[in-house]
Amino acid sequence: MLAIDLPDAEAQCAQLAELIRHRLRPDTVLVGIHSGGAWVARRLRELLGLNNEIGLIDVSFYRDDYGARGLHARVRPSSIPFDVEGRPLILVDDVLYTGRTTRAAINELFDYGRPASIQLAVLADRGRRQLPICADFCPWQVDLDPAQELVLSTDANGRLRWSLAEDAHA
Repeated sequence: MLAIDLPDAEAQCAQLAELIRHRLRPDTVLVGIHSGGAWVARRLRELLGLNNEIGLIDVSFYRDDYGARGLHARVRPSSIPFDVEGRPLILVDDVLYTGRTTRAAINELFDYGRPASIQLAVLADRGRRQLPICADFCPWQVDLDPAQELVLSTDANGRLRWSLAEDAHA
């Protein structure tokens, strides 16, 4: 496994908030993808001083590899506590890689209604896309070996941090 210097995920959240800030509208809402995207969406809500609740989605049942990989051991319920019809949404995830998770999330969002727009915010874009999806907001682009997995987690104090792991699906 190649060793790389991993950036401070908390500092990246602050950078991401500044990238988003000038494009916010009063009716914009954040939707985080479980689990890393949900953590980042919560942090962005704080940093941006948003009063709106955030939405949380679990794309497990919308993945195109559901049959091959099976159901994730920790499926969480999706919660969209607002009307998405006609609203601008910012979909938030920790890592953008193949684009398949983003596609699954967009499919799920359309089950709730037809948003005015969907923009994508991620902490890291690791390239090697399999679908034509790109991030609108991203503070870090990194090229990793396909056998590596970039993992966002929280420490005992709730701070976000990056680590590298072997990708079990590569």
